Amino acid sequence: MSEEQFASVWDAIENTPAEAENMRLRSSLMMALEQHIKAMGWTQGEAARHLGVTQPRISDLMRGKVDLFGIDTLVNMLTSAGLRVEMRVSKAA
Repeated sequence: MSEEQFASVWDAIENTPAEAENMRLRSSLMMALEQHIKAMGWTQGEAARHLGVTQPRISDLMRGKVDLFGIDTLVNMLTSAGLRVEMRVSKAA
């Protein structure tokens, strides 16, 4: 019996390479935002005020609910936090 190997968990659980890449990007943006919130020592309420969202939205972010956040929303939140998002595109392996 041979086991199928995947480059990431997203490749294993998503239906298409495009969906996997989208989830990979979203999760990376969410992790960066979560790290920033923790580094700033913000409560969820403080983070919500700084980022222009509700406290339940921050709770969803901190609990890793990737499916609830789009890339646009995450970029807007990161920008509101005073962070800059850079993008690099490369040929798929």
